[in-house]
Amino acid sequence: MAKHCVYVLKSQLDPSQFYVGLSEDVENRLTAHNSGQSPHTSKFKPWVVVFSCWFDDPKKAAAFERYLKSGSGRAFAARHIR
Repeated sequence: MAKHCVYVLKSQLDPSQFYVGLSEDVENRLTAHNSGQSPHTSKFKPWVVVFSCWFDDPKKAAAFERYLKSGSGRAFAARHIR
């Protein structure tokens, strides 16, 4: 069974910029973000992973990713992750 990872990236170019994503292969996704393959993150590359959380259940992973992208989730991340 594949594991699903919710991750938070921080821009090294502009440390005020963060990105929340979901992947089964975080290292490969980080490489993609840093090589400019994602239009949402190419402007602020390079990125580093500052948080990752693995889930067995893809629905729980997707729900946690959505939460971190919400207003209360961004506030939670600002207090506990960043």
